[in-house]
Amino acid sequence: MNSLLLAAALAMVVRSLAASRLDRWNLGAPVVMVLAGVVVGLLNESSIEAVLNTEAVQHAAEIILAVLLFVDATEVRGGRLWGAYPGLVARVLLIALPVSLGLAMLVGWLLFPALPWPVLLLVAGVTVPTDFAPAEQLVRDRALSMRVRSVLNVESGYNDGIISPLFLFALILAGDQTQERTPLDALATALPFAIKAVVVGFVIGTALAWLMDRAHHAGWVTGQSGRIAILLTPLLTYTATVAIDGNGFVASFVCGIAFRYVHRLLKARRVRMSSGDRTEIRRDTTNEDFHLLEDTTSLLTMTMWFVVGITAVLAYSFGVSWQVLLFCVAALTVIRLVPVFLSLLGSRLSGRERMLVGALGPRGTTTIVFGLLAFNRLPDGTAADTILFITVTCVLGSVVLHGMGARPVTFLLTRTR
Repeated sequence: MNSLLLAAALAMVVRSLAASRLDRWNLGAPVVMVLAGVVVGLLNESSIEAVLNTEAVQHAAEIILAVLLFVDATEVRGGRLWGAYPGLVARVLLIALPVSLGLAMLVGWLLFPALPWPVLLLVAGVTVPTDFAPAEQLVRDRALSMRVRSVLNVESGYNDGIISPLFLFALILAGDQTQERTPLDALATALPFAIKAVVVGFVIGTALAWLMDRAHHAGWVTGQSGRIAILLTPLLTYTATVAIDGNGFVASFVCGIAFRYVHRLLKARRVRMSSGDRTEIRRDTTNEDFHLLEDTTSLLTMTMWFVVGITAVLAYSFGVSWQVLLFCVAALTVIRLVPVFLSLLGSRLSGRERMLVGALGPRGTTTIVFGLLAFNRLPDGTAADTILFITVTCVLGSVVLHGMGARPVTFLLTRTR
C-alpha cells in the first residue's frame, strides 16, 4: 500500500511540475495519471488485487463526482437551473438520451447475445451518461460557442439523475439482493428523487451563499475559512440529499448553480458598496473563493485516474474480448453522436455545433460509479465481469478520445472555411 501511495504522489508531483508543457502537448492530467497507474500496476501486478477494494473506489468516486458536478455547475451563468438554453438541453436529455440507451441495448444484444436484457440495460446505463472528468477543459474552452458548452455542461449535470431509476430497476431484475425495493418501486423513485435533489440543492446552495455573505459582513469569516466552507458545500449537499433518498449528484449540480449565482450577486454588491462611486468590479474577486475547491478537485481526480490505470492492469490481466472493444468504440461514437445530432435537427444550432455536442461527450466518473455499483451488487459471473471490462475500457477510451482528441475535434469543427 505504501509503495502505491508513494508512486501516486510522485506521479502527481511530476504532472504538476510539467503541467504547462504537457497541456501544450495535449497530455492532460487524466492521460498522464492513467499511464502512471498502468506502469505502477504492471510493476506491482501481484499485489494490487489485495489492496484494490472496488466498493471503496466506488464510494470515493461518488464523492469525487459530486464535487465535480458542483464545480462544473459554477460555469452555468445566470442562476438558471436548466442553463441559458433549456430547449436545447431538453432535446438532448429527453430525446437523445433515451434513444442512446435503446441503441446501446441493441448493440449490446448483437455483441453479447447471452446476456439477459436487464444486464444490457445496466451496460447502457454505464456507458451512455457523460461527465467532464476526462476533459475538464471543454467546459471553459472558448473555441466552443456558449451554446455548445452550456448544453454539454447542463446535460452532464442531469443525465445521471434520469438514468439512476432505470439503472436501479435493471439492477434489481439482474440479481441485486441488497435492495428492499421491487423493480417497479425503483422506477417510481424517479420523480421523488429528482424533486428532493432540486429542492435540497437549491436550498443549501442559496442558504450557504447567504450565510457566507452575512458572516463576511459580521467579520466572522476569513479568506481561508470561506474557501474551506465552499470546499465542503458539495459534500454536505450530497450526503444530506442521499440521507433523505434523493439523487445526490443532481443536488450537487443544482447547489453549484444556486451557490455561484447568489454568492456572486451578494459579493458584487458588497464590493460596490465598499468602493463608493466606483462600480467597476474585478471579475476574479468572485472567482478566487473557489480556488481551493478547484485545486482539491484536481487532486481528487488525479488520484482517481491513477486508480483507473491500476484497475485496468488488473482487469486486462484476464484478457479482454473483441466484443467489449467494439461495443466501447460504438458507445463513444455512433451510439451518442447519431441520437444527439438527430434530436437537435431544426434547432438554433448549426450543423457543426450539433456535431460538436454529439462528439464531445466524455465518459468518466459517472461511468465508474455506475460500473462499480453494478459489479459490486451483481453475483459473481459473466455479467459482472463483462460490466467491469466495459467500464474500464469505455473510460480509458474516453480519456484518449476526449482527453487527447477534444482539441483536434474542436479545431476541425470550429475552423472557418
